[in-house]
Amino acid sequence: MLLVAAGLAAGWIDAVVGGGGLLQLPVLLLVPGITPVQALATNKLGSVFGTATSAVTYYRRAHPDLRTALPMAAVALAGSFGGAMVATVLPPSVFKPIIVAALVAVALFTAFRPTVGELTALRHHGRTHHAVAALIGLVIGFYDGLIGPGTGSFLIIAMVVFLGYNFLAASAKAKIVNLATNLGALAFFLPSGHLLWGLGLVLGAANMVGGYLGARMAVSRGSRFIRVVFLVVVGALILRLGYDVVRENILHNA
Repeated sequence: MLLVAAGLAAGWIDAVVGGGGLLQLPVLLLVPGITPVQALATNKLGSVFGTATSAVTYYRRAHPDLRTALPMAAVALAGSFGGAMVATVLPPSVFKPIIVAALVAVALFTAFRPTVGELTALRHHGRTHHAVAALIGLVIGFYDGLIGPGTGSFLIIAMVVFLGYNFLAASAKAKIVNLATNLGALAFFLPSGHLLWGLGLVLGAANMVGGYLGARMAVSRGSRFIRVVFLVVVGALILRLGYDVVRENILHNA
């Protein structure tokens, strides 16, 4: 029941602004006998169902521009696969202090620029637009395969700041790209035997319901609603990853 509740909430959060892994992954780690790699792989399996549902819902209701989203998703899938490979040899703790600093900068920027993301005003056009989008997909896709939590939030703010989309348009495209990053990491974990199919499918069903409800609410409420939820989720991410950094430093020095 705890996994189902976490899956529902994570699916809703992921559909609106991303960051559902912040809730879902720690709950998976509470399962007796589960290893961190099994939890990461199973989390990806559940998330695929939720991001697919929210991506379809956004597509039907917000009609995102696929000419940007699909190439960006393809590059992000490759980046995510590479990040998952690196995760097996390099501990994510190496990158966590950098991620916390980036999240703090993102939160401050969004909080003190209230008009950012209200309207779409593209910063680039043509090949430059697609090149910047591909770079965003590659970098954040790699991050998703390596660490994961907050991928959707990073995608949204990157598309708002560097491409000029409003929060709703960015969130709609982020779901398509996030689906690709989940598939990329899952493609790496699938042959390894780390997936716990029973738990993953239960999480997937809960994610689908949460993703559908979250996407509908985001489309109906618009960019201002997404911005508020975005700030809440980013704040929670800062606290969670910041706690991990402090704890790991204390254990390392002990």
